[in-house]
Amino acid sequence: MTARWDAIVVGAGFAGSLVAHRLGAHGWRVLVLEAGRTAPGAAETATAHRAAGGGPPTSPYPHSPDAPSPDVTDLTGLPDGGFTATGHLRQHGPLPYASGYLRANGGTGLLWTGLTPRMHPEDFHTGDLGHGRNWPIGYHDLEPYYREAEQELGVAADAEEQRRAVGLPLPDGYAYPMRAIPASYLDRQLARVLDGRIVRDPAMPDPARLAVTGTPHARNGLTGRPGTGVGPPCAGSASCVPACPTGAKYTPLRTQARWASGVELRTEAVVSRVYADPATGRATGVEYLAGGTAHRVDADLVVLAAHAIENARLLLLSGLANRSDQVGRNLMDHPALLTWGLMPRPVGPYRGPGSTSGLEAFRFGPARRRRAPFRIEIGNWGWSWAGGTPEAEAAELLAAGLRGKELRERLGDRLGRQFSLQFELEQPADPANRVTLDPDRRDPLGLPAPAIRYDLSAYVREGMASARAVSDQLFALLGAEDHTAYPAVRWPGRLEHRGAVHGYRGAGHAGGTHLMGHSPRDSVVDHWQRSWDHPNLYAVGCGSMPSLGTSNPSLTMAALALRSSDRMHRDLLELNRAATVLGVPVLPSSAAPSSSSSPSSSSEPA
Repeated sequence: MTARWDAIVVGAGFAGSLVAHRLGAHGWRVLVLEAGRTAPGAAETATAHRAAGGGPPTSPYPHSPDAPSPDVTDLTGLPDGGFTATGHLRQHGPLPYASGYLRANGGTGLLWTGLTPRMHPEDFHTGDLGHGRNWPIGYHDLEPYYREAEQELGVAADAEEQRRAVGLPLPDGYAYPMRAIPASYLDRQLARVLDGRIVRDPAMPDPARLAVTGTPHARNGLTGRPGTGVGPPCAGSASCVPACPTGAKYTPLRTQARWASGVELRTEAVVSRVYADPATGRATGVEYLAGGTAHRVDADLVVLAAHAIENARLLLLSGLANRSDQVGRNLMDHPALLTWGLMPRPVGPYRGPGSTSGLEAFRFGPARRRRAPFRIEIGNWGWSWAGGTPEAEAAELLAAGLRGKELRERLGDRLGRQFSLQFELEQPADPANRVTLDPDRRDPLGLPAPAIRYDLSAYVREGMASARAVSDQLFALLGAEDHTAYPAVRWPGRLEHRGAVHGYRGAGHAGGTHLMGHSPRDSVVDHWQRSWDHPNLYAVGCGSMPSLGTSNPSLTMAALALRSSDRMHRDLLELNRAATVLGVPVLPSSAAPSSSSSPSSSSEPA
């Protein structure tokens, strides 16, 4: 066991795996500590999930008793409204934080949907629109790292379509690594009816023109550039969540397979504390619990990459990085309003990824000052996320007395015409939405458990009202039969606004709990995701994001991790140059860190 490391990375999910890969490629010795267990391969996971008859997304993965994972089934709606919460997260807010996450090697990146849209340039300046926080960097600072992340993840998309329909300023001549995932039959049917039509959002001065637009995916398209993609192209298995059985979808394990020999992974190692020198403020190492024993390891650099909630929890447990009193605050997600119904004709659901296309017109523009923006995902998997699985449909028809040919025909007709829309709303940073340490409850290792206080502002609720008004018009244009309803017991995330009932699911997009900013007075980390209070302590991941926009955040998280890795590399070079001047041997002869780095952003302050 190495007595001292150049860097310790806490968490082996998206951000942690990328940071370890980048630092290891430069020759640094990196120890990665993962709280969860090693998961089996994707094919084995998908088989186990089918054999068990389904279950929540985390169900087929190995769970460590010392590192429990919160799940969506921990929430239950009450008959008269409200909710109860069990499991890893105790909840005290008016509304539930309705997302789970997986503590295992690879993290929630094992069971994600694989969607990788970029944030829109407008998303970095939401504070200027009167809601939430501005970023200390802009889209153009992150753009070269978006390209690097798209290469690393093997993103499939059509660059010209993203320029035209989303307004992304992609560089001239840029092509995504993989060809776009083909539109589903449902996508094509909706495009035939909706493209070029207009709908009215109550918050927008002008009508919105519709265009069904392909969504970027981190899964293998039909062909790609040489060296991109691992495994076969997407086979449309309709099981990306919880696992792609063919391995076409990217997971952090793909990056881990390319780690340098100087990177070591230890699983079932629950980090319980980060140590810092009280005189200098520099992080010196961490304590982790494994096998009933506490271990201490030291390093020149400490990187927290354990999920937005777990990063905040660890900083609170350690009493670090909280000069601003913002650690754990500003918890965000994408509350997802779902609507669903039956199309007039069969549309072939339950084939392909969960969503291959969407409607982008409501993500940006002047209406953003009045209501939360939203992106509309077109759902390929029928009513499954809304709660009406094929098994539930069959049970309902059986209970009505249908049998034999009549049952088969009725079930085939209903399932074949199902479709759903998912309105993914931006939630601005709000210090009142927060993660704290529960004073009365401890986890299996005796550590204070995380507690959540969560609510949705009037701004988000206005976004829901606009989303439902748009949905009603879309259903009318499609001639679809609306079956949307939010019964209290099945919808813990249920609320009333302007006399209407809305229900939301959590998108699994936690952010904001150690957000970056311009000043240590009101933020936890700087634009490198480096702690203001501890110059060699980084907290990376969606927890650093001051806003989420309306796009799935994994690609932005990956781009930020790659950008921060370049700064970490320079930090380690500077530290070792200083040590060399003092005559202290730092690196073994086998380690020869490279001085090269990836393209820098236009913003280069230390």
